[in-house]
Amino acid sequence: MKIALINENSQSAKNELIYGVLKKVVEPMGHTVYNYGMYTATDKGWLTYVQNGILAAVLLNSGAADYVVTGCGTGEGAMLALNSFPGVICGHVVDPSDAFMFAQINDGNAISLPFAKGFGWGAECNLEYIFEKLFGCESGGGYPKEKQEVERSNKKILDAVRANNFHDLITCLKGIDQELLKGALGGAHFKKLFYANSKDEALTAFVKSVVGE
Repeated sequence: MKIALINENSQSAKNELIYGVLKKVVEPMGHTVYNYGMYTATDKGWLTYVQNGILAAVLLNSGAADYVVTGCGTGEGAMLALNSFPGVICGHVVDPSDAFMFAQINDGNAISLPFAKGFGWGAECNLEYIFEKLFGCESGGGYPKEKQEVERSNKKILDAVRANNFHDLITCLKGIDQELLKGALGGAHFKKLFYANSKDEALTAFVKSVVGE
């Protein structure tokens, strides 16, 4: 699995810590982590939590990433931004039980974490346990055991509702402020990472029309 990490400006100074913990947990499982920044608080490529949503949608819909780990101060804003786009199901995860139940019940492809609220002593341990529960077993199994079939059925219903309610991503991207879009795709390593991993020719071509080769 290709896992993308995205940090917005207010919590960008924690990128190195989060990236290190994520790699430590998931690489032995056979997953690969791609760090899309922000990398430091002084990066020229500035991301807001709204732009986290744009970038995450581009990565997930193109196949450049299979999963996105992101967040903001409380985790709420980034979660709302990601869920504003087709092809993205983002959960707000605070602790390991959140991670496990989101994976098993909701079977999403992104999480938003609070990187300021409650992020104090032992925060790296909490991150480690969250990533273990999130990526350590196959998702979508349903929970609790006696409700597995019901939960799987509910997920299919949710997918059908979302498919009806959302436009395709390129239509969405064309309709938003283009400077906002360019900023979301303007990270220092975005082009290198995205073009090497995207599987969607139409979306790749659109991105090139926005930010170049």
